[in-house]
Amino acid sequence: MRAICIRHGESTGNAGVPCHDLATIELTEHGHEQARAVAASWAEAPALIVTSPYTRTQQTAAPTIARFSNVPVEVWPIEEFTYLQPARWNGTHSAERMPHLERYWTEADPAYCDGEGAESFSAMLRRCDAALARLAAMPAGSLVYVFGHGQFIQAARAIVADVHLDDRGKMLGFWRKGEPPAISNAERVEFRWARGRWECVSAGAV
Repeated sequence: MRAICIRHGESTGNAGVPCHDLATIELTEHGHEQARAVAASWAEAPALIVTSPYTRTQQTAAPTIARFSNVPVEVWPIEEFTYLQPARWNGTHSAERMPHLERYWTEADPAYCDGEGAESFSAMLRRCDAALARLAAMPAGSLVYVFGHGQFIQAARAIVADVHLDDRGKMLGFWRKGEPPAISNAERVEFRWARGRWECVSAGAV
C-alpha cells in the first residue's frame, strides 16, 4: 500500500501570529491556495483520506475531499507534536520560546514531558508507530492521502529511515536551530508498505 502524507498549508502560526489554541490555528490565504493546488495535483483517487483533528489540516484537506467526494474520510490522532506545555506558552512569540526550545532539544530526553497538554518525544513516536501500523493493515494496493503536520510526518520518516536508532538517537537528529522545517508547508512525503516493511520516498512540494 501507499500512503502520501501532506503537511498542512501555511497557517497563521507559520506566519508569525501568536496562537492561543494549537488545535484551532487556521490557514492563511496563501495556505488555502496551497490546499487548492494540492487538490488539483492528484493523479489518482485514493481509497481513503485521513486528516488530523486540527483545523489547519482539515482546511488543507477540504479541497481534496471535495474533489474526491465519494472517498471515505477519517480523523486519526495524528495531530502535531506539542512538547512545550500549552498553558505556559500559548500566545507567545517564537523568540520568547526559543531558549526553552533550545534546552529541550539539546537535553534530548525522549521521556521528558513539559506538563499538562504536552507530550514526550517517545510518546509521540509511539503514536506515530500506531498510525503506521494502521496504514500497513490497509489492503494491498491501497492509496491513502494523509493530511497531517510537519513534525509528525518527520517522526514517521525517522521511524522508517532511522530504524537503527533508539528514541534518543532519533531525537538528537530531529531539530537544528536556525534550520528551516524539515518538511515544508504543503510538502508531500510518500511511504510504501511492501514485503513487511516501510520505505520512504520524498515526493516534494506541489
